[in-house]
Amino acid sequence: MADELGTLECRDLTKAFGGIPVLKGISLSLAPGTITALAGENGAGKSTLMKIASGQYRPDSGEVLVRGERLPSGNPQAAYRLGVAIVPQELASVLEMTVYENIFIGRELSGPFGLRRRAMIESARQILHVFGVDIEPTRRMGSLPVGLRQIVEIVKATNTGARVILLDEPSSAIAEREVGKLIEVMRTLRDRGVALLFTTHKMEEMRALADRVLVLRDGELVLDEALRNLTDDDIVTAMIGRELEGLFPALPEPGTEAVLEIDNLHVSGAAAPLSLTVRRGEIVGLAGLVGAGRTELLETVFGIRKSTAGSIRVKGTTIKGGTPAAAIAARMAFVPEDRKGAGAVLSMSVLDNATLPRMDKFSVGGLLRQGFRRSQVREAMDAVKLRSRGLDQSMETLSGGNQQKVVLARWLTSPVDVLILDEPTRGVDVGARSEIYRIIVDLAEQGMAVVMASSDMPEILSLSHRALVLRNGIIAGELDSEQLAHPGVQDTIFRLASGLEGIESSDPDPADPSTNNQKDN
Repeated sequence: MADELGTLECRDLTKAFGGIPVLKGISLSLAPGTITALAGENGAGKSTLMKIASGQYRPDSGEVLVRGERLPSGNPQAAYRLGVAIVPQELASVLEMTVYENIFIGRELSGPFGLRRRAMIESARQILHVFGVDIEPTRRMGSLPVGLRQIVEIVKATNTGARVILLDEPSSAIAEREVGKLIEVMRTLRDRGVALLFTTHKMEEMRALADRVLVLRDGELVLDEALRNLTDDDIVTAMIGRELEGLFPALPEPGTEAVLEIDNLHVSGAAAPLSLTVRRGEIVGLAGLVGAGRTELLETVFGIRKSTAGSIRVKGTTIKGGTPAAAIAARMAFVPEDRKGAGAVLSMSVLDNATLPRMDKFSVGGLLRQGFRRSQVREAMDAVKLRSRGLDQSMETLSGGNQQKVVLARWLTSPVDVLILDEPTRGVDVGARSEIYRIIVDLAEQGMAVVMASSDMPEILSLSHRALVLRNGIIAGELDSEQLAHPGVQDTIFRLASGLEGIESSDPDPADPSTNNQKDN
């Protein structure tokens, strides 16, 4: 059915970079009016496949057909003319231009007296309305949140007449409240006969959207099946090549010693000061909606943001100065949410990235102690089972999971008492995610006090000894391990995070923190 309207077909695609095979004979077909999920671990070949299908890369062998017509190799304009559009993870929006200018870029309406701006504005308004998107077309693109910019990019693709849309990690950088709108837009496109292919690491997104699942592993297509015929375990096993026995490891019993003590800390933008205690070996999860103040709290504790009042103590000693250097000296470590922007220098090697937080340890008189730093960094990377070609490998050539391992492990070259994690598995595939969970639990078992902010509810529920729900920068509720295991806890967390009242019940709900002591242990 390769000549059916909207169908894209890939036949025996191969691609190698530097002699290393990335795609090994991939064949697939996308039918109109369907949504297909493309899954696989980082480095499996998903992005390469999409770039070939959209004309950006030239395959070493094989071909791509769109509605029966062969796509010229490495020709994005030809793909565009044939109705294939790609919405990359790194959006191509022109932020200084308006929404309607972005939608019509390269296809502007003009008349005898110049651009027909009113016509473009009205047309943009109508097409946005079709997708249920309430955005004023004259708004500057840069003023929109990332999620809405992503939707505008999708709308722009449909406005060009695209019948096949490829989306690379469409929800990876957008707020939870915007994911629902993205799902609505994708379903509308499917109902209009568009064929959609999207990559994701999130099982819940596959369940919400996909008719079919394709899984790549090591450049090979190992699964092509209707979603209704698959369990989550089937998909995970196909992705990693083995059964994943328990995504989350068992949590060790925390100690009683208070390691991190935060007293009346004033975080910029928070509704009130905050106090918190974390014990040795304890993992405290921070839950909340986007904008709840989790990142702001973590960055203030580590000294990235300034606080106007309050105190922070590590093992009874007050941290003075309120700077990252002071936090590091107090044996604190911080893994930021933005791995690529704030956590690592991708153009540098594994060795150089691992050296950055502790340059003073690895240098004397301005000269690096090469042998010493290599041995220390190698030991740290071995501890997290880093998969790399060696310490001199560039960070940008590592998978997302291995990049995250480097960002985490570089702190292990010296003792750490407090480990601060902001979205530790964002953009990480399920196989690497399982490994990172085990690293976090192992570090807690060694005695570190861990504070972890996460938007992934299973992480909060399964990786925390205790969870704090933040709203407007303050603690709206606290749940212990018993409460986190309660079937109704997700609804409780949402109600606390959004400011709604607790669930009404004739009996006290064990998952309702309003019926429990909320003081720090």
